[in-house]
Amino acid sequence: MRHGSGLRKLNRTSSHRKAMFSNMAASLLTHEQIKTTLPKAKEMRSIADKMISLGKRGDLHARRQAFAYLRDEAAVAKLFSVLATRYKERPGGYTRVLKAGFRYGDAAPMAFIELVDRDPAAKGAEDKARTAAAQAEAGEE
Repeated sequence: MRHGSGLRKLNRTSSHRKAMFSNMAASLLTHEQIKTTLPKAKEMRSIADKMISLGKRGDLHARRQAFAYLRDEAAVAKLFSVLATRYKERPGGYTRVLKAGFRYGDAAPMAFIELVDRDPAAKGAEDKARTAAAQAEAGEE
């Protein structure tokens, strides 16, 4: 019986799955919306909600737990400053999954996972800042 084995294995080893969800969680907290397959998005919901709950706790132990999972200082800083204050009054349900059709190559069901009350300007802002800094550095040389 499958009682209590409550996570999707997604045809990956446990180490691959852990690394993949760690990277996806950091991306979701940074960009506030990511596109992935539907099963990954559904599994990502609980991970993202747990991270935001850690951010709302706000103590040093919670910060260390979040960094141990995410391994991204910028994502942890945003989690404990911006997102913790945004979701201070919300008792849970910080993410939503929106179905987005099927992928062209293999017809896999795709979905967007996004933070509720997200900032639309956050999506891609880090990438734009990085390219602007690289262009400024190239212009100086």
